Amino acid sequence: MNGPLIVQSDKTLLLEVDHELAEACRRAIAPFAELERAPEHMHTYRVTPLGLWNARAAGHDAEQVVDALVEYARYPVPHALLVDIAETMARYGRLSLSKHPTHGLVLTSTDRPVLEEVLRSKKIQPLVGERIDPDSVAVHPSERGQIKQVLLKLGWPAEDLAGYVDGEAHRIELAEDGWSLRPYQQQAVEGFWHGGSGVVVLPCGAGKTLVGAGAMAKAQATTLILVTNTVSARQWKHELVRRTSLTEDEIGEYSGTRKEIRPVTIATYQVITTKRKGVYPHLELFDSRDWGLVVYDEVHLLPAPVFKFTADLQARRRLGLTATLVREDGRESDVFSLIGPKRFDAPWKEIENQGYIAPADCVEVRVSLTDSERLAYATAEPEEKYRFCATTDSKRRVTEALVRRHAGEQTLVIGQYIDQLDELGEHIGAPVIKGDTTNAQREKLFDAFRAGELTCLVVSKVANFSIDLPEATVAIQVSGTFGSRQEEAQRLGRVLRPKADGHEARFYSVVARDTIDQDFAAHRQRFLAEQGYAYRIVDSVDLLAPGPEGGGSAGGGGSAGGAEKPDGV
Repeated sequence: MNGPLIVQSDKTLLLEVDHELAEACRRAIAPFAELERAPEHMHTYRVTPLGLWNARAAGHDAEQVVDALVEYARYPVPHALLVDIAETMARYGRLSLSKHPTHGLVLTSTDRPVLEEVLRSKKIQPLVGERIDPDSVAVHPSERGQIKQVLLKLGWPAEDLAGYVDGEAHRIELAEDGWSLRPYQQQAVEGFWHGGSGVVVLPCGAGKTLVGAGAMAKAQATTLILVTNTVSARQWKHELVRRTSLTEDEIGEYSGTRKEIRPVTIATYQVITTKRKGVYPHLELFDSRDWGLVVYDEVHLLPAPVFKFTADLQARRRLGLTATLVREDGRESDVFSLIGPKRFDAPWKEIENQGYIAPADCVEVRVSLTDSERLAYATAEPEEKYRFCATTDSKRRVTEALVRRHAGEQTLVIGQYIDQLDELGEHIGAPVIKGDTTNAQREKLFDAFRAGELTCLVVSKVANFSIDLPEATVAIQVSGTFGSRQEEAQRLGRVLRPKADGHEARFYSVVARDTIDQDFAAHRQRFLAEQGYAYRIVDSVDLLAPGPEGGGSAGGGGSAGGAEKPDGV
C-alpha cells in the first residue's frame, strides 16, 4: 500500500499532491469529499454527511466510496470510518416523499422507527397531517420544501419522488444550424432531467447557459430564469434567441428597468429581492404563470428571500447552475434540500483537457510593503486592516507594471474597492465599470472590449458573474471580498473561455506580503486547488525585473490610501 491518500478516523483525508496517482485519486474522491486546505504538498479533504448524501443522490453508493478510499489509501483505512460512511449514506432515502392516489403528498419510510423518530420532532409536527398507515403520513402539499429542509437538519434526508407538474406548455427546440450540445453538456441535461431537479456544476466558460437551453427543450414549458444582473439577463436572451427556436417576443426581461412577463421570463435576483415597506412585492412573479421550469443561474449566490419562495416551488422542476457549490454563508444544505442535489459535476481540468476551456497559468504576485505602509498597517484598526493592505500604493504600482507587461493583450483588472479602481483606471488609461455604471454604458464597454477596440478594462465585482468576455486572456486581481472561494473561481472564469489561437490564460492575484491579504488569498484559492490549479508564487521584484521574463520597472506614483469603499452591484 503506497497510495497518495492518508485516511484518518476524524474523517479527514490527506492527499499527497506530488504522488503519481494524486490526480486519479482526486477525481475518485471529488464526488463525496470537500477540500479544506491546499498548501503545496499535502491537501486536506473532509468527508461530511452532506457530501455523502450528494454522492448518494447522484447515483454513487457506499461501496463505490469505500472502494475509492481503500484503493488509494497509503495505510489501512480505519474500519470505524468505513462503517460510518456506509451508515451515513444509508440514511438517504429511508424516508421518501411521493404522491398517493387519495392522500396526495405523503412521507413514507422503509424503516418504521425512523418515521416514529422524526414525527416526534416539534419542527415536523406542523408540517404533516393524518397518519395513513404504520409506514406513511400525509404531508401538507405547501410544506414539501420545508419538510425536506427540516429532515435534512435532523439527519434523515428525504428522497423526493413526488414528481412535478408539467406547467404551461410552450414549444422550445434547440436550433440545428451548425451546433449541438457538447457531450458533457448533454450528460448534464440528462442527469438533471432524470433526477427531476437539482444542480449542475460546470466550470466558468463551459457553457452553463446551453445546459439551461437543453433543459428548457426537454421541459417544453414556460420557464422562469433567475440571473445575477441585467447584463447577464440580456446575454441569456441573446444566447436563447441564437441557440433555440425562441424569438425575441417570447422572452421577457424582468429587471429594474423592465417588467415583462412572457413564456420565458428572465428576472434578476436584485429586483426579486427588492423590499418595500417590509414586503417583497416582486416575489409574486413566481406565481404570475404556471411555470414548468425554474432556472437559477449562479445558484451559489441565491439570496435568502428566494430560498423561502423556492420552498413553495417544489412541484416545479428546478435547475441550479453554478461553477462552484461553495457558499460562504454555509447554506449548501438549503441548496441541496430546496433546489435539489448535485446532478452533474465536471472537473475543471477534465473540461480543459477536452479543449473546451483554456488552460490557465495562475500566479500569486507577492508584494513587499514599504516601511511606512507596514507601520500604517500595523497600527490600523482591525476592521480597516484588509482595506488598507489590499489598496496600498505598492500594489498599485505592481498592477500598473503588469498591465504594461501585457500591453496589447485583452486584460481585465478586477477589484473590490471603488477608489482603488478609479485610481488604477486613471493611471493606466482604462475605463472603469462599477456599480453606478449604467447598463447601457456597461454593454457599450463590454462590446468594445469584445471587438478589440479596448484592450484593458478595470472592473469591480459587478463583472464577477455571468459576463461573457471570451477574448479576455489576462486577469489581474488587486482586491476581493475577503477570503471568498467562489469569487476567486468566478474571476478566473473571466479568462477561461477558449481562445481562437489556443492561447493560455493568465490569472494574477496581487497580494501584500505578511498581511491579512496573504491569509485571505490562501483561503480564496482552496476551491481552485481542488480543481487541480496550482498557483505559482512569485516576488513582484523578480516578476517585473527587466529582462526576457520581466516587463521593466514598476514605476508610477500616486496614492491609494484614500477612503476606499466596497463596490455595490
